[in-house]
Amino acid sequence: MIVRLARFQNCYGPEGTWRGGREKAPAALCRKIAEAPDGGAIEVWGDGTAMRAYTYIDDMVDGIIALMNSDLENGANIGRREYVSVDQLAKLIAEIAGKKLEIRHVAGPVGVQARNFRVDRMNSIGWESRVPLREGLARTYAWISQQVAASGRLGVA
Repeated sequence: MIVRLARFQNCYGPEGTWRGGREKAPAALCRKIAEAPDGGAIEVWGDGTAMRAYTYIDDMVDGIIALMNSDLENGANIGRREYVSVDQLAKLIAEIAGKKLEIRHVAGPVGVQARNFRVDRMNSIGWESRVPLREGLARTYAWISQQVAASGRLGVA
């Protein structure tokens, strides 16, 4: 039996979970920033130095299709090579939102400092993530800020 196993790297994008404690960091930060008034503050777990790479949902779906249509067997990582710290991620989203915010570091689960996630096998079949982090976050923030506004919490934290 031929098996192809896709390992995903921190997928994010519109239409995903954005509240309730089970959302990924990009969605959680988009929500917190949408809820915060300009000049306000947001809380970030840990010291903000943990490094991660985030892959936009459209790239993830394209990667799955490319893997399934390939001759690769076994596992392949689908992800992006663009790593940022949690603080860099928060600052980028605040910039997209057009807000100046203070980042307050608080105790909370942070996971490992960084992960070694190589996408060479996917690159060998011609697949590469195409959506830059800034562009994907802009799309995601626009959608999440609409959800926050509809809930009546936009800029009121």
